[in-house]
Amino acid sequence: MDINHARTFLEIVATGNFLRAADRLHITQTAVSARVRALEELLGRKLFVRNKSGASLTPAGERFLRYAQTLVQVWERARHQVAVPPGRRGVVMVGCELSLWEPLLVDWLLWMRHAVPQVALRAEVGMPGSLIDEVTEGILDIAVVYAPQQRPGLNIELLIEEKLVLVTTSRRDQTQNATEYVFVDWGREFAAHHNLAFPELSNVGTFVGFGPLGLEYLLQAGGSGYFRLKAVQRHLKSGRLHRVPGAPEFPYPAYAVYSDSADPKIVTPALAGLRHVAAGPRSSEKKSVERRAGSADE
Repeated sequence: MDINHARTFLEIVATGNFLRAADRLHITQTAVSARVRALEELLGRKLFVRNKSGASLTPAGERFLRYAQTLVQVWERARHQVAVPPGRRGVVMVGCELSLWEPLLVDWLLWMRHAVPQVALRAEVGMPGSLIDEVTEGILDIAVVYAPQQRPGLNIELLIEEKLVLVTTSRRDQTQNATEYVFVDWGREFAAHHNLAFPELSNVGTFVGFGPLGLEYLLQAGGSGYFRLKAVQRHLKSGRLHRVPGAPEFPYPAYAVYSDSADPKIVTPALAGLRHVAAGPRSSEKKSVERRAGSADE
C-alpha cells in the first residue's frame, strides 16, 4: 500500500471534507478520490460516506483509523532511522510528559550530545497515554512519564522519586483558603490524598491542568498550591516562594518506559543519560558540558 493513501485518509478525517483535504495536500480533488478508491479496493471495504456537509467514516473506516495512524507514524520512524545523519550510528527517540521536559529533557539532550555524540537525538513532549502508545508501536524508544500503566512487552523503571510540596507566596499568613488556592491536577491518586488532607479545598476558585502553567500563575497572582519540589527549588532559594510548615508531602515518581524489543545499542546509553540527569542537581561536570555545548553553538 502506498503510504500516501494512509496520509490522504487521515487528512480527510481531520478536515471532514475531500476538497479541504486536497487543498492541504496540494493535490486535486480527483487525486484524493482516486487514492481513497484504491485504498477501499485494497481493504475490500467502503471507508467514507460522502454527503453535502462533507465526508464521515463508515464503521470500517472507524476501525481502520487507528491502523492508518500507526502506519504513518511507523513510516516516519523508519524514514528517520534510515536517514541517519553522517557520522552517527543510529537515532534515539525519547518522549517526555509535558511537566517533565524542563530541566530533565534539556539536561538529557546536553548529556547525550557530550557522552554519546555518535547517536542522533530526537525528542518530543506529549500526553502520557500517547507517549506509551508510541513506545508500544515502536515510534519512540523511551517515554518518561508519571504513573504509567503496565502493558505486555514494556519495561518500566523508576527514574525520579519526585514529591509534591505545598508552597505559598506569603511570608506571614500561610493558612490555605479556597479563594487564593491554586489546585493543580496531578492525577487521580494525588486528588484522592489531597481531598483527605484538605477537604475544605475541594472546590477552589482556580483549577489548572498543567503544572508549569499553575506555577507561573501562582508567582504572578500570589496564593498557594502543590508543585514538584525540583520545579520550585530555585524560587524557594530566592524567597519568592515559601514551604508551608507541617503540610503533608505527596509522592510523585516518574518512570522510564521502553520496549523489550528496543535496540540495546541505542536504548542503553539513552537510559544511562536519563539516570544520570535524574540523579540530582547539576554537578560541576554537567555545567562544564553545558558550557562546552554552548561554545560549540556560537
